Amino acid sequence: MKDTSVSRKALPDVAFDQADFARPLDWVGMAGMAMPIEVSEGVRVPAMVDVEVNLNDAEARGIHMSRLYLTLQSDVANGLFTTQRLSEVLADCVASQSGLANAARIQARFLHLIDRKALISQYSGWKQYPVRVRAVRKEAIEQFELRVDIDYSSTCPASAALSRQKNAEAFLTKFGDTPTDSHAISEWMRSSEGMAATPHAQRSRAEVTLTLNTCTIALPIEALIDIVEDALGTPVQTAVKREDEQAFAERNAQNLMFCEDASRRIAAALSHRTDLGCEFAVRVAHIESLHAHDAVASVRGKIIAK
Repeated sequence: MKDTSVSRKALPDVAFDQADFARPLDWVGMAGMAMPIEVSEGVRVPAMVDVEVNLNDAEARGIHMSRLYLTLQSDVANGLFTTQRLSEVLADCVASQSGLANAARIQARFLHLIDRKALISQYSGWKQYPVRVRAVRKEAIEQFELRVDIDYSSTCPASAALSRQKNAEAFLTKFGDTPTDSHAISEWMRSSEGMAATPHAQRSRAEVTLTLNTCTIALPIEALIDIVEDALGTPVQTAVKREDEQAFAERNAQNLMFCEDASRRIAAALSHRTDLGCEFAVRVAHIESLHAHDAVASVRGKIIAK
């Protein structure tokens, strides 16, 4: 059989050609690589991963792109996805460039699934949370960020106040100042006439980013989600029977909030959680049902011990 193999030395490599308009580059790499990552012991999920290094050598035409790809395939796709693992990957990415780079960054995007119980009934369902993890190494200084997007319901306090006023007016129109027994009032409130107006509510989203402590190993994804959902009080539901829907309506009435209120609630819940990170950034968007535009608010701060 004829040997069709070709010596690597015989293959041209234009990457070693002289660069036009020579200058260093901040970042060079690949975006949107598909690979599995192990988010917890034995649980692997599909992710989209970006990786880049800087190009310090102004005369070098390009980086060793395939080395970056093979490094991620070896390091990220095999083993638990932790800050410790990411630190090793960043160092390997820099080393793979044989002196061309001294900085690297990685970003992974994936969906995290949690089985959430219904509010009242015995049912449950899976809920997905978009997650983004960023890791950056510059001159041996590393930083890790975790972002989770969390959907919730927001009922407008102004709309609720206006609705209560209309309901009070409807009550006076119906009963006036004459004494009325509680049974008649209860029956009227249960009827369609007993609700003259309802406040507007909408699905909303909180984008919450943590700058992790350098000693953090496991990514605190579920801990962050639980803290934010508890602070807001109205996370969107999965399985819903009538008793669950009624309980959800009660929660909305107990947690009326503008976007400003929601962002402050989350900030307050995170401001002393030094076990999770050292800084936080929050952006909330209330996807309005009254307006054709969204209401948004942002806040960031440092996490300090009480």
